[in-house]
Amino acid sequence: MTQSADKLWWKKASIYQIYPKSFCDSGAKGTGDIQGIISKLDYLKHLGIDAIWLTPIYESPMIDNGYDISDYYAINPDFGTMADFDQLLAEAHEHGIRIIMDIVVNHTSTEHKWFQSALGDKNSPYRDYYIWKDPINGEAPNNWESKFGGNAWELDEATGQYYLHLFAKEQADLNWENPKVREEVKDVISFWAEKGIDGFRLDVINLISKQQDFPNDDIGDGRRFYTDGPKVHQYLQEISEAVFQKYGSVTVGEMSSTTLEHCQQYSSLDNKELSMVFNFHHLKVDYPNGEKWTKAPFNFSQLKEIFNHWQTGLNGKGWGALFWCNHDQPRIVSRLGNDSEYRVESAKMLGAVVHMMQGTPYIYQGEEIGMTNPGYTSIEQYRDVESTNMYDIMVNRDKVVTHDEMIAILAQKSRDNSRTPMQWNASEFAGFSKAQPWLEVASNYPALNAEAAVDDKNSVFYFYKQLIQLRKDVDVITTGDYQDLYPEHSAIFGYKRQSENQTLICLNNFYADQAECTLPVGTELSKAKVLLSNYEDQELAVTKQQVLRPYETRILLIES
Repeated sequence: MTQSADKLWWKKASIYQIYPKSFCDSGAKGTGDIQGIISKLDYLKHLGIDAIWLTPIYESPMIDNGYDISDYYAINPDFGTMADFDQLLAEAHEHGIRIIMDIVVNHTSTEHKWFQSALGDKNSPYRDYYIWKDPINGEAPNNWESKFGGNAWELDEATGQYYLHLFAKEQADLNWENPKVREEVKDVISFWAEKGIDGFRLDVINLISKQQDFPNDDIGDGRRFYTDGPKVHQYLQEISEAVFQKYGSVTVGEMSSTTLEHCQQYSSLDNKELSMVFNFHHLKVDYPNGEKWTKAPFNFSQLKEIFNHWQTGLNGKGWGALFWCNHDQPRIVSRLGNDSEYRVESAKMLGAVVHMMQGTPYIYQGEEIGMTNPGYTSIEQYRDVESTNMYDIMVNRDKVVTHDEMIAILAQKSRDNSRTPMQWNASEFAGFSKAQPWLEVASNYPALNAEAAVDDKNSVFYFYKQLIQLRKDVDVITTGDYQDLYPEHSAIFGYKRQSENQTLICLNNFYADQAECTLPVGTELSKAKVLLSNYEDQELAVTKQQVLRPYETRILLIES
């Protein structure tokens, strides 16, 4: 596979996200590793995915599961060696699977040698690699809050200055105003590109440019002063020209609390910045009034509005990454579907919703078999730093919820919901490891596992396999425009994709009751065929009135 082959391969591709710690343990450590990934390449080839996105496998103290990098040039021994990685890269390419590496350049671990040199020494050549401020009236420089709770500044007692950490205190923000930092970032990315990897996923990349007067935020948590900051596009264009364009790397930027207008520029079709963008607005529809840490149903009409906004807004101007799940989000079949009575149907329906849109779909490990949240009942079962921090803040410090209420909230919202070990088979520990895993396996693994899914032709696995293939075969999925057909419907999410020669209609019932809709005026019923459905007894003739069963999806294609 050559890097120059089909530069826009990612527009018809489906990408599979691997969270290595929870994917497959090749031995008895209780944590996943690179050899475990290699052992599952045949499985991934069978699914039909085009590329793997690996979350960080670099040297790290793992305070935030690898997003706190202490050495960009080394593989974390927990996952293996550089030789293991080279083997993975070679064998993935032999399988026709590309590799996308996760890179974290908004911050480093406080154990990184740069920060260790800067700590306690104002004269260190690395001091200006980070953001340091004097206290104001004996307090932190401003009132910005960490994404993980608490103040975003930590005191270095030896020098009397604070450093900025938008995430955990062990994740110090880099100072992108310093050109030496930007050169270091180019060197890091070039190192991996030279190895032959095919692309990069850039963690919270729209936070790298901070407003330099670092003001107090009198109406919020500070994010408006560092999100899509004043020089972010300048910095990305600099990195892209020096590295991404040189190596032909596909790039996807994770965008925190961003706007459509910025994402049109980040992912502009001129490719001056990034290939595509992740945004998370559609995954905040169960955050009433923007509040994540509460147990709440999702807002269905808002979900449709957000997809419409982004699908129409990026069409012809930029490119989006399509996804429901990742290592930071709960399992979608538990979140928006029905993981008890209609798990298979709702998992398939939710897959169809995003795979028929314009963009590049990302499948998170286990999503392709309909894995669910684990339903933990004890705080001791959680490992995620964000979850345990919020428990301490809300239950112990602020006493705004009871223990039981917070456990119910975490069961719905914790990042650990997606980090439970991949369920490979019905053997002990779900076939993930020969030892007790680092995080408890969901109890439904004896019935819900990859081996059972591959053996069942009607499983979620084979439905995803069909969705992946449709993107390659049906051009309108890539090129067509987008129209929300039923914005006011209380149960059906239906949209139309239109190109010069093809029309695709994707109908989806999001609820457990039967729902009806009428196909749009002008639909050529005689030319319409059912491309895919999640119910096996789908009728062949397409009628104007459509009746959808619980969590049914029905994809229609009309070719002129």
